Amino acid sequence: MTTTARSLGAPSPGAAGDLQVSPTPLALLLLGREADPASERGVDCPGDLPAPSDPDLVERARAALAELGDRAFVLGHHYQRDEIIQFADVTGDSFKLARDAAARPQAEFIVFCGVHFMAESADILTSDAQQVILPDLAAGCSMADMASAEQVAEAWDVLKDAGVAQDTVPVTYMNSSADIKAFTGRHGGTVCTSSNARRALEWAFGQREEGRGKVLFLPDQHLGRNTAVRELGLSLEDCVVYNPHRPGGGLSEEQLRRARMILWRGHCSVHGRFSLDSVAEVRARIPGVNVLVHPECRHEVVAAADHVGSTEHIIKLLDAAPAGSKWAVGTELNLVRRLARRYANQGEQSKEIVFLDRTVCFCSTMNRIDLPHLVWSLESLVRGTVVNRIHVEEETAHYASLALDRMLALP
Repeated sequence: MTTTARSLGAPSPGAAGDLQVSPTPLALLLLGREADPASERGVDCPGDLPAPSDPDLVERARAALAELGDRAFVLGHHYQRDEIIQFADVTGDSFKLARDAAARPQAEFIVFCGVHFMAESADILTSDAQQVILPDLAAGCSMADMASAEQVAEAWDVLKDAGVAQDTVPVTYMNSSADIKAFTGRHGGTVCTSSNARRALEWAFGQREEGRGKVLFLPDQHLGRNTAVRELGLSLEDCVVYNPHRPGGGLSEEQLRRARMILWRGHCSVHGRFSLDSVAEVRARIPGVNVLVHPECRHEVVAAADHVGSTEHIIKLLDAAPAGSKWAVGTELNLVRRLARRYANQGEQSKEIVFLDRTVCFCSTMNRIDLPHLVWSLESLVRGTVVNRIHVEEETAHYASLALDRMLALP
């Protein structure tokens, strides 16, 4: 996979926090080398609120989009801040947005307001005539960076040495790099989203003799565990965690032979911070509250929740919820606050929606897409200069497409 980027006076991307993983060249490019807590502070977190965007930037963005017309198509992930969402032609989760981009072949430029792996997927699914732009290359994903191509290739060798590789089908979450999707495609596996993870696992187990099949689930251990245990009826004992930073993944050959789910030791830095204490605190504070969480949360949090579902499911469930109901939502804060505002101050039709944990902030890398970067990228396109293009090399795109196509073919 290659990424073409030109600086051309771009705003400084800042830096990201310590992810507790071995840095790769790509991770260093995407996430920076040092921590800057002030740059990662979000609204409703301790400290002063960030200053509002310069109103001139809003007008400049509108002017640039008017100049570009149908040549540019702006995608906005649900977790983006409102100042970005207002300019999105469509909003959605990562896979929906990639498919929306592919459905607009007349758009020369796909401006993806999300994170790096999402822009890669859009590049894979769009035509060669289209160019995908990520306004800030520092908008990475800590979860995706927890599984590098080299680490996964080494893990496969471990499975071979244990004599279980032939029984194992890799399934990778959409929140993974193009390199990991390509690995999955090469080895007969598929991609999944949080919406269709159950169907993907059922398909994967069906590819091997009954009772012998195993799944190597990348890179989010929590989605894999929650889906296997809650929806397929497997036990926690059927699941083992492969740690790429320990010899042999920290597992014995016997453990690998007994396991049905080999879970990569990865997680979402936002969803992984919700805890049982969060659930207990909000239930005590808001009697009658419904706890709704994303399946990337820890297993004990999911087990303690009233409802579990993908980002799209969360939105639909809250849309359909009865007036007067109370909800504590465990997912990214931008989306929760947007939903809370939507249903506040509607009299008898109001719904109370709060964030599950008072201390967890926005996704710091998703929030690197801001108005200065968006305006810079759009005005560069107006001048005829393509900046921060995301381009997945041909071979990687081919095998990643195989895995994506298998997902699209799932019943």
